Amino acid sequence: MPRVALVTYDPRPEPSKDADLPVLLRALREAGAEADAVHWDDPDADWAAYDLAVLRSTWDYSWRADEFLAWAQKCAALTRLANPVEIVRWNTDKRYLGDLAAAGVPVVPTRYLAPGDTADLPTDHEYVIKPTSGAGARYAARYTPDDHDTALRHLARMHAEDLTAMVQPYLTGIDVSGERALQFFGGHFLHASRKGAVLSPGTAYDSTKVAHPDLEPWTPTPTELSVAERALTAVPEPAELLYARVDLVDGPDGEPCVMELELVEPNLFLFLHPGSVAGVVEAVLAAAAGSGPSARE
Repeated sequence: MPRVALVTYDPRPEPSKDADLPVLLRALREAGAEADAVHWDDPDADWAAYDLAVLRSTWDYSWRADEFLAWAQKCAALTRLANPVEIVRWNTDKRYLGDLAAAGVPVVPTRYLAPGDTADLPTDHEYVIKPTSGAGARYAARYTPDDHDTALRHLARMHAEDLTAMVQPYLTGIDVSGERALQFFGGHFLHASRKGAVLSPGTAYDSTKVAHPDLEPWTPTPTELSVAERALTAVPEPAELLYARVDLVDGPDGEPCVMELELVEPNLFLFLHPGSVAGVVEAVLAAAAGSGPSARE
């Protein structure tokens, strides 16, 4: 009987926002596994007691990135971690977009401003500022050239917290066609969803945003699937991926490009796609048995 830890966050004192977690726990147990939801930062967790630890909803990690990566390294030394710690480390810093671009994958054009860099901001188009380590639109905001002073204050706040900023053009296609999230599990396409634009004009960078507005099922086009697969091929050690989510938006030419590659703790949106639960369970059990992606020699 395989033992599987679904790794999550401690939502104290609020209820967990992971709607998929109880569904997966129940389905794994019904399939014959011993499955537990375990907080990644639980000091009493016995990771060595599990055949597999699957990162599911560690949604507070970006506030504690160094601590989280140290934990992932420790956990990976005690059990099989999915996704593997090397991929997790690469994916927690969104400078990976540069690696994808260098591999020929179409991505949202991105510049990086580290603490101490000159704040050279666009003067002729809307743009977005967000941190290279972030989730749920944390510290993200949309600006026009007229918002220069506000954007500088945003940068100063991020740099004071030793965060590197990303500056990207605001792709207006997202206001029309939305953002598409293509999910892969066990090396196969699982399902896709579409959501509306997250960043509204004038929304402060430190305000709470709705991470997945107007979410709905989506059937990806052949081009979207092709771009997503190219992005996954460019990942270091892609054969080790148990799961992945590729977030796409339309570029200025109307063609899809990668906004983000979610390899740490992507929301699977199983509540929109209940038919995908069986495939997720099958892939997790195969990985726990050492016969699927993320298996170690």
